[in-house]
Amino acid sequence: MSLYADFAAALLSPEQACPDGVFSRNGADPNSRFSVYRNNVHRSLIDALAAAYPVTLQLVGKEFFRAMAGLFVQACPPASPLISEYGSAFPAFIQDFEPATSVPYLADIARLERLRVRAYHAADTEQLDQQAILHAMQGQTNVGKLRVQLHPSLATLNSAYAVVAVWAAHQSEGALATLNPWHAQAALVLRQGLEVRVFVIDSGSVTFINSLAQGSPLEKAVEHALEASAEFDLHHCLTLLISHNAITHLHPAQKVSP
Repeated sequence: MSLYADFAAALLSPEQACPDGVFSRNGADPNSRFSVYRNNVHRSLIDALAAAYPVTLQLVGKEFFRAMAGLFVQACPPASPLISEYGSAFPAFIQDFEPATSVPYLADIARLERLRVRAYHAADTEQLDQQAILHAMQGQTNVGKLRVQLHPSLATLNSAYAVVAVWAAHQSEGALATLNPWHAQAALVLRQGLEVRVFVIDSGSVTFINSLAQGSPLEKAVEHALEASAEFDLHHCLTLLISHNAITHLHPAQKVSP
């Protein structure tokens, strides 16, 4: 390994000594200076996780969170120079972290918070005017063949726990007293302007939205949604998407050449 590779590896491994070849300009002990630098790197990465997962932190407390995050930092070093991208594997780490099993919905709360981070940093794109969408749909002779392109920030999450209720309860005073996390809930996350929004949706809407995102035409996405839930309400789901500027393009059915 090169000195640079040794240096990077030692930064995230507390048991490793200062790499050979590292020296200090002012003659100070390189081992001591490297130890300080390594501690600063660890602290900054843990701080980044705390900033990205504030409700996850609140659920387990600062001491537990920082200890868990410290182990994650050692196991999963950054793969990108963008600090906003760091921690995408943290929810999966929490899922397998045995000391966290006393809060069984912790990993899903972390997944919801990661979707919020991704939504905030998602690419900007022009949305279709709401009236233009309605006009285009009404003017189509075969509306079921339309393919709907969704905003890059949009994502869904199915959970066995009331993840939106848990997350929302930590956004205001007094809501925790009446919180019941022990029922399934699905979430829709999207950015509207500069604000990241979180909505409760049903399982049929999750299937419908995911089908659209995967390129299914409208009628096929509806079929998938009704298979997932006979109570799926197409009008309600489309109204939610249109009213929050989640649709960016409508692609009509391609004509088949004779």
